[in-house]
Amino acid sequence: MRAVVQRVKEAWVRVDGEEVARIGVGLLILVGVAADDGPDDVAFLAQKLAHLRVFAGDGRLMHLALLDLKAEVLLVSQFTILGDCRKGRRPSFDGAATPETAEKLYEDLVQVMAGYGLRVATGRFRQMMDVGLINDGPVTLLLDSKKVF
Repeated sequence: MRAVVQRVKEAWVRVDGEEVARIGVGLLILVGVAADDGPDDVAFLAQKLAHLRVFAGDGRLMHLALLDLKAEVLLVSQFTILGDCRKGRRPSFDGAATPETAEKLYEDLVQVMAGYGLRVATGRFRQMMDVGLINDGPVTLLLDSKKVF
């Protein structure tokens, strides 16, 4: 499971011009599910996201986590994060999970994050979405349940 994590002052998702989700201070998380991902990847990513210290506190720039602030989360599925651009001019998505598998694991991630007591908003799976944000910092991080950066 791969995630692009952005600390935001606010973020929103629109589908067909209608706003379907909005958060205030928190994390916008774009999530891609790989073909070989499973429950362990969901658990790893949820735990990492909930405890990742990326918010200011005690005069330090990155001292507090989502759980410390009870900050909000906007999870948006985005299979293109798994695009492999090493060969040719067009990304390959062979490493991405099937839509059925990806949707289940994405929904599992939503549930696990909500289980931490966080307010979790979502985009719409398999829909064309307009995603907007005011990046705070800017702070943008990459997480992958299979890789160490």
